[in-house]
Amino acid sequence: MAQTCRTAFKEWAVVVDALGNGEQILILRKGGIHEQRGQFQVQHTRFWLYPTQYHEAEASVIPSKRPAVCALAKAADPDRVAIQFFAEVVETFWLTDLALCRRLQGRHVWTEHVVQQRFEFGRQRGLYAILVRVFAAPQPTWLPVRESYGGCKSWIELETDLPTDSLRPVLTDAEFAEQADAIRQILTAPHHGHAHTQVH
Repeated sequence: MAQTCRTAFKEWAVVVDALGNGEQILILRKGGIHEQRGQFQVQHTRFWLYPTQYHEAEASVIPSKRPAVCALAKAADPDRVAIQFFAEVVETFWLTDLALCRRLQGRHVWTEHVVQQRFEFGRQRGLYAILVRVFAAPQPTWLPVRESYGGCKSWIELETDLPTDSLRPVLTDAEFAEQADAIRQILTAPHHGHAHTQVH
């Protein structure tokens, strides 16, 4: 692992919370209007998780995580952002069958309706499922919110390199392997749609 990193991936605060607590090891992504050709690309395999607030997030996540949406929004500082969790991409799946996406329900905090919306968004039906190993810094680093961090884009460069040498995995090797194996079984089982995979 590199000793420092300034690349960050923007994601809803409630999803970052779930990743940081070991509740999920998947990032689901389609793309934003400012992505190249409107299509998300896995441009980096190691990055900080940059939590963002989204006004529709409460209705977009499973009921058990909706209180966290409210709590995180209430605690958010409009001028500063806390960076604490780091992700390494283990494997990337491009899912081209909605039924296969639905089989991942329970492995992430999005509702089934949001998964379908994202799957159907844009010119190409499909959804990225990115399998990540998440690490936590001992303490969050508070950074000022910059105008350059805004907009509908997934990747940003932080104003400074943040150290990665003291990170610890949020799940043990065995816990991560168990979740990862279960997801791979879902996505590679025969007769359940198509998942194009890339291992990093």
